[in-house]
Amino acid sequence: MKKFAFTLVFLMLTVPFSSAQTPFPQATPESQGVSSVSILEFVNHAEAEIDALHSLMILRHGHLVAQGWWEPYDAQSPHMLFSLSKSFTSTAIGMAISEGILSLDDTVISFFPNETPDTPSDNLKAMRIRDLLAMNSGHQEDTSDDFFKHPGQSWVKTFLSLEVEHKPGTHFVYNSGATYMLSAILQKATGKTLIDFLTPRLFEPLQITNPTWESDPQGINIGGWGLKVRTEDIAKLGQLYLQKGQWQGKQLIPESWVEMATSRQTSNGSNPQSDWEQGYGYQFWRCRHNIYRGDGAFGQYCIVMPDQDAVVAITSGVPDMQAVLNLVWDYLLPGIHQGVLPEDADIQKNLADKLAGLCIKFPEGASKSPMAAAISGQSFEFETNEAGFQSVKIDVSEDRYVITFKNKYGVHSFNCGLGAWEKGQTILEQSEPQPVAASGAWESPDHFVVKLCYYETPFCPRLDFNFAGGKLNFSMKANVTFGTENPVVLTGQVKK
Repeated sequence: MKKFAFTLVFLMLTVPFSSAQTPFPQATPESQGVSSVSILEFVNHAEAEIDALHSLMILRHGHLVAQGWWEPYDAQSPHMLFSLSKSFTSTAIGMAISEGILSLDDTVISFFPNETPDTPSDNLKAMRIRDLLAMNSGHQEDTSDDFFKHPGQSWVKTFLSLEVEHKPGTHFVYNSGATYMLSAILQKATGKTLIDFLTPRLFEPLQITNPTWESDPQGINIGGWGLKVRTEDIAKLGQLYLQKGQWQGKQLIPESWVEMATSRQTSNGSNPQSDWEQGYGYQFWRCRHNIYRGDGAFGQYCIVMPDQDAVVAITSGVPDMQAVLNLVWDYLLPGIHQGVLPEDADIQKNLADKLAGLCIKFPEGASKSPMAAAISGQSFEFETNEAGFQSVKIDVSEDRYVITFKNKYGVHSFNCGLGAWEKGQTILEQSEPQPVAASGAWESPDHFVVKLCYYETPFCPRLDFNFAGGKLNFSMKANVTFGTENPVVLTGQVKK
C-alpha cells in the first residue's frame, strides 16, 4: 500500500529539510523538551477515539519536532479552514490599524453611506470595528445565513439592514457576518481585497504560497470563512503570534495587536470544562491552561501555548471539536517540559514508524465478491431526485474500480482503490471539479462501500451500493455537516 510521506525530524535519524520545504529548524522532540511518548499517545488515542484527524504539526521553541498527514491528506495540499480564516482576517485588521488606515473606534456605517438604511437605528450607528472583532456587534444571532436569503442584494446592504437587538459591545454572539464586514471595510478603505492586502504583508514574508479565499458576489473575500492554506501555513501563523508578531527579525504585526487580539475582550460563558467559554479576543478564542487558538468548523486548529513556547496545528473532519482539544490537553500538554529530555532512539523510531503510516481508515470488507462481475459495466438509472443523480455504473478490474455518475453537472468518473486510496477529481456534489480520493470494499457479497475523501476539505462521505434482484439501493451520507442532514437514499434500475 502506498504511503504518503510523513516527516518526523530526528537529528540523528533523518536528513534535514531544505529551506524551501519548511522555515523551521528541525529537532528531536526530546531535545526541545517534548516527550515522544506523549505525541505517540496523542496519535494513538486520536485514531482510537476520533474519526478523523487529517494532519498534525508540533513546534517547540520555534523548532519542528513532529508533523504528519493521514493519507490521502498530504503536506502539499491546502485544507479548507472554515472559521480559522477569521484569525487571518483579524491579522489584516491589526496591520491596517498599525498603518493608520483604520481605527478600532471607526463606526461601521461610516464606510458604507450608500448602503446604510435611511434611518439607521442608534445601535447600528454605534457599532464599531472593535465590536465586530470581539463578536459584540449587537446582533441576537449570526447574520451570515441572511446573506443567502436575498439574492442579488449586496451582503453589506443585507448586514446593515438587519435589526441590531443589543447595544454593541454588550452582547456576545459568534457571528461570521461580523467578520465578513471586517473584510468589506478593509476593501472599502484600501481598494484591495483581503487576500491582496495580506499577500505582501503576511503571506509573502511567511512563504505562504497560493492561498485562496472565497468571495461574495461583489468580489469581497468572505473573511469569516473561505480561506484554504496548508497545515504548515497554519503553524506559521501560530508561530508568528507566539513570537509577538516578529518573523525573521521583522515586526510584521505590532506586539500590542497580538496582545489585544489574543486576550479576553469579552465573556462568552462560564463553564470551566469548555474551551468555548473561556473568553473571546479579536477573532481568537481563549482556552483553558492560558492557551489561545484560532479554529474552524470540524476541527481546524491553530493552538498557541505561550507558557510552553509551543504551537500545535491540526486539521481534521470531526463532529466533536472539544474532543480534539481534550486530547491535546490530556496527552500533548503534559508531555511538554521545561528542560531537555533524555533521547530515546527506540521510542523516537516507534513514533516515526507510526506517523509514517498514518491513514484515514479504509472501508472494512473484502476486495472481491461474486457480485462484482454481475454488476460490472451495468448502468443503474435513478428516478428524478433532489440530489440530481441520474445514473451510476461501476466498472470492475483487479485492483481498482471505476465509478461513473451522471448527474446535473454532467458525466464523470473517478477511480476507487481496494485497500488503498486512489486520487482523482469529481463533480459529484459541485459544478467545479474537486480533488478526491476513493477507497472501497465489499462489506458483504452484495454490499459495496466507498469512502470518498475530498482531501482539501473535512468532507469524506460514505457511499453504499446494495445490489439485490437487479436493483441498486444507493445511499450517500456525510461524515460531518452543518445541522442535521439526511443521507441521500435512491433506488436504481438496470438500464434496459
